Amino acid sequence: MSKDIQPVLDGWDFVPGDISVRIIRGQDGREKVQMRVDLGLLQMELDGRPDGTRPHDFESMLDYLEERATQHKKSGVSDDFRLTEDDCEELLREGVQYYYRYLSFFHLGRYELAERDTGRNLRLFAFARKHGPTEQAVWQFDQYRPYVIMMNVRSRAIPAHEAKRFKDAIKMIDGGIAAIGEFLEEHELQEQADDCLELSFLKRWRDEIDRSRPLDQTEKLERQLQRAVRKEDYERAAKLRDELRRLGGPEVGGPLRGQKSEAKDQTNP
Repeated sequence: MSKDIQPVLDGWDFVPGDISVRIIRGQDGREKVQMRVDLGLLQMELDGRPDGTRPHDFESMLDYLEERATQHKKSGVSDDFRLTEDDCEELLREGVQYYYRYLSFFHLGRYELAERDTGRNLRLFAFARKHGPTEQAVWQFDQYRPYVIMMNVRSRAIPAHEAKRFKDAIKMIDGGIAAIGEFLEEHELQEQADDCLELSFLKRWRDEIDRSRPLDQTEKLERQLQRAVRKEDYERAAKLRDELRRLGGPEVGGPLRGQKSEAKDQTNP
């Protein structure tokens, strides 16, 4: 049997700048994901480590080293568990495998699998932060945290948005924005926040969803109440406030009657 992969590539041209992926069924009967690259293709397992290996009979090198760290702690040794340079190199290589796979899943619309694998790489970064031998070694991993946070949020929020669970999607995006903010603080990079592409993307996406989503009844009443107070239509504002209270909406501060200057002072523009 020929080992030439050209028949597999025929009709599936590589397009620079495009991410071209597909799911196929392997000779073992299991589904596998393929990504077209410049000089051929990558083929990955859907579960476990993407290359299908089991380092030290564990699902991944990360799982193996996490177990070693656990056993080290149980042994009562006073020194903290530390990764070696070889450990870091192997973990980085493994992380790249998961990167290619979650990127494939994302573009296939298999968001639950993209969420799983981005979450796995975030776990890798946390492990490296805790056990990395040097700050430089930690940064080799952690520099990618904002991107993986963004991809994890997108993998979770897109299905919520498609299901019209707009508030859930916004809540997920807000969590991602906060997580990237924590990253910037940890590395004292707050001044570079405006240059963080991942943070800017999530903020723009959040605003787009918030502007375009339909308002529920409580939100509609809140906005009507704000407009009524700005126009000093206190009779209508009182009715709207009563209706909001019946719906269990939040209290809106400021007087509904009284001097105009007082109303203006206590009402947001």
